[in-house]
Amino acid sequence: MEAGHYEWTAFYAELADKLLNFKSDRAELVQRICRIFEKIKMKLPKLEKGGIPIDIDPFTVFGLFNKGIKDENRIHIMKGIAEAFDISAEVPQSLSGIPVLNHMNAAFYGFAGDREANDIDHLWQLFESALKLAENASDDHRKAFCEAFNTALSQRYIKWNITMGLYWIRPYFYVNLDSRNRKFLYNIEHMPADFVARYQPYIKTYAKVPSAEHYLNIIDACKAVFESGQYPYTTFPELSNAAWVETQGKPENDDEIPTVHYWTYAPGQKAEKWDECYQKGIMLLGWGEIGDLNAFTSKSAMRKQMQEIYQEDTSYKNSAHATWQFAREMKPGDVIFVKNGMSEIIGRGIVTSDYEYDADRTDHFNHLRHVNWTDRGSWMLQERTAMKTLTDITPYNGFVQQLKEIFESDALDEDDDQAVNYPLYTEDDFLSEVYMSEEKYQNIVRLLRYKKNIILEGAPGVGKTFIAKRLAYSMMGVKDVDRVLMVQFHQSYTYEDFIMGFRPTEGGFELKKGVFYNFCKKAEIDSDNDYFFIIDEINRGNLSKIFGELFMLIENDKREHKIQMLYSDEKFAIPKRVHIIGTMNTADRSLAMLDYALRRRFAFIEIEPGFNTEGFKTYQESLNNEKFDRLIACVVDLNEVIADDDSLGKGFCIGHSYFCLKPEMVNDKALFSIVEYELIPLLKEYWFDEASKVKEWSDNLRSAIQ
Repeated sequence: MEAGHYEWTAFYAELADKLLNFKSDRAELVQRICRIFEKIKMKLPKLEKGGIPIDIDPFTVFGLFNKGIKDENRIHIMKGIAEAFDISAEVPQSLSGIPVLNHMNAAFYGFAGDREANDIDHLWQLFESALKLAENASDDHRKAFCEAFNTALSQRYIKWNITMGLYWIRPYFYVNLDSRNRKFLYNIEHMPADFVARYQPYIKTYAKVPSAEHYLNIIDACKAVFESGQYPYTTFPELSNAAWVETQGKPENDDEIPTVHYWTYAPGQKAEKWDECYQKGIMLLGWGEIGDLNAFTSKSAMRKQMQEIYQEDTSYKNSAHATWQFAREMKPGDVIFVKNGMSEIIGRGIVTSDYEYDADRTDHFNHLRHVNWTDRGSWMLQERTAMKTLTDITPYNGFVQQLKEIFESDALDEDDDQAVNYPLYTEDDFLSEVYMSEEKYQNIVRLLRYKKNIILEGAPGVGKTFIAKRLAYSMMGVKDVDRVLMVQFHQSYTYEDFIMGFRPTEGGFELKKGVFYNFCKKAEIDSDNDYFFIIDEINRGNLSKIFGELFMLIENDKREHKIQMLYSDEKFAIPKRVHIIGTMNTADRSLAMLDYALRRRFAFIEIEPGFNTEGFKTYQESLNNEKFDRLIACVVDLNEVIADDDSLGKGFCIGHSYFCLKPEMVNDKALFSIVEYELIPLLKEYWFDEASKVKEWSDNLRSAIQ
């Protein structure tokens, strides 16, 4: 029943058995892998500096089809492997719940010159001992496994990924401890409290990979939980799938740059702690009497402690949620918007540290994090924020964008009269803000007016989204935010979100109109004015499914041609004056190419870093900051190296928008944050297999701002 429900396990286990035969003939294994990729007409992933690997370990072989690539490509590779290794088990067609590696870091060894002589040998020894232990859990086999595991763990490129590799080869014996599963196991709702308390030092978010002895103890404890029948999962594949389902199958990888989250934060009642926070570069949270938050293994434990200490007739549900998020979910690099009450924003900053407990404070605000405060002032909001002290607003993209707009240069004045009488915005205004030549700007405008749909593509940080909005303003001649709307596509975005679909209500289901439908209807009424619909990260969504039957109507010569809607009797058309501007990162290698039929409906415009434009040079000169000048010079040199790198190219160059700060904010702290929390993590992703190059350029960037 297990193999039938999780069909992939039989294929993976048989492949592991086949690979063991090549332990002493790895040259043949390498040749066979090369022939597989040649036969299936796919490019062999980079497995060595020179391209073709001279050696390989079995876990990396599994990594060839267990990384962040399209499922159809993973299945295609497995079909080639099945034929080449004469595997009788069926190639799995459903890959849901199978953990995968970061596509840019799928090898378990360093490339030549960046690994020790026996690193790959050690991985083979671990592989063989793991198969033997799974077959016969004798003391001798357990001892051999522990020796091999601990030896491999000392190697540079072995981290939590080794537990994923062990899970692949024997999924019913070994537990995968990637961050998704660790987070799941660390939750008292998913595992018994005594399990969480006993093993939390080894499975919490920032724990080091446990030794072999502790790893096997965790496996034994999990199996004991399975046998107890307390939970719906009784095997590791079931547990791993439950963790995957809980996170909706979001890509997971311990070595990826963490996703930035956005938070609203109240520094005490009536912002009483704001002055201290700003001056000391910290953020403070109350409820200090409950003690160090690291001591709690769940929100319910925090909540119970609050009820015992404060003894008030309240649930403390929101309070415990805030302390849990502050200690466990907030990360360095997250953005904080400071609020006073529910309608005023008074500051912005970037988190720079993990959670700390200050036992010496006597004002009950003992919980703190260090923050680089970038802005201070007073900005009134049209929308009211949540009353809670701390709120993760990342899912509310519209509200996040509203807050971001506040801190953009020359953002709209918050005065009510100004908000109605939108300020003029001309071509000159665009060229003064966007570091682009006049000729290129005029070409883009002509193309958008004729084609109706364009995509701005380029490296991270070239300001594509910033450009998209200001392009719209300049073509309208006014900063009319009512005629510009931006959405961000993602893998779960649907036709129902975009056009229309049925949504559950208390009485059943109701037909709801989507964001693009409503925008087009608004433009249809105001037919004398241009409207601009901006789609950020356009290549992250399945465009054919999202646009549905409107696929044809976005073409410039099909505008105002009506078509029958899928969910209603209405005939719908896209107005001529609706322009679509998409943005996409050329450095996002995890994403599939756009549908070719959709490609011909858009014009693609490459946006390059603007360090050499007159606008950026004028901005740089106005700062008169030697450290800033040295940093820019270093980044320009770095971009030349990136552009010349065969595995990267100019689409991965660092953009100028990382450095476009308000003049008063260009200080040592701001430059430090840019280097440490934005540029260096990017280099680690680019050159995950070339640690020496990462170190060289990290040192160069740091030296530039010393």
